[in-house]
Amino acid sequence: MKVFYAVLISLTMLSCSAYNDVLKGDDFPTKFKLANELHEEGDYDKCIVLYEQVYQHAPKSAEGEFSYFNMAKSYYEDEDYYMAGYFFGSFVQRYPYSLRSEESFFLTAMCSVQNSPKWSLDQTETYAALNAVQAFIDKYPNSPLVDSCNSIIDALSYKLEFKDFNKVLQYSKTENFKAALAYADIFNGKYPLSIHDEEVQFLAVKNGYYLTINSIESKKKERVEETITRYRNFVSEYPASEYLNELKVLLKPWQNDYEF
Repeated sequence: MKVFYAVLISLTMLSCSAYNDVLKGDDFPTKFKLANELHEEGDYDKCIVLYEQVYQHAPKSAEGEFSYFNMAKSYYEDEDYYMAGYFFGSFVQRYPYSLRSEESFFLTAMCSVQNSPKWSLDQTETYAALNAVQAFIDKYPNSPLVDSCNSIIDALSYKLEFKDFNKVLQYSKTENFKAALAYADIFNGKYPLSIHDEEVQFLAVKNGYYLTINSIESKKKERVEETITRYRNFVSEYPASEYLNELKVLLKPWQNDYEF
């Protein structure tokens, strides 16, 4: 076992020595070759340094272009999406007529998508991702990647929708009736075809009722009428809803004074 570890350490030191010799030398074809080998092995830190040297040496050459692209790709494969996004975006600007330009544009957008956080966090990155993916579609409308981009846009858009839906839920659970009602109205305006529409409309009626009964006397009549209007709209749109019985029981005290 000791012999095995000794051999392993020796090979590692030899490998590091060889890498350092290439790194410090002026043999750029060897740098390029080694960078490609290291990239294939997944040794991204080392290959990025060599690719950078090749690119700086001859940025207008085929090797320079490939090196710049593979720097970006190395960051992407190493899941450093901020750096990858920077280099892919920069590649498009430096090599606008490259055969890799479309792929770089797409991967720039995918970096933004990867940086989009879970729905419960701030969604600034998600909006940026939506813009980036849409920009790719606008620039390459005939790309075979457009269908994938549309699916990604749907997924990102639903994340934003789900966040807004949870605002309604959260304010309802904490009995902040006025805020719940306000966010329900905002949600209905933004997402009229949402799969959550039925539940949000139900919550709007429910929170409208509780807001009304906790209101000062001068505001009750107006809020009763608003809540009944919401209820009528809900029944019209969802006549077989599982929430109807709950709403009927809730609003029963008002039936003697109002028809609904």
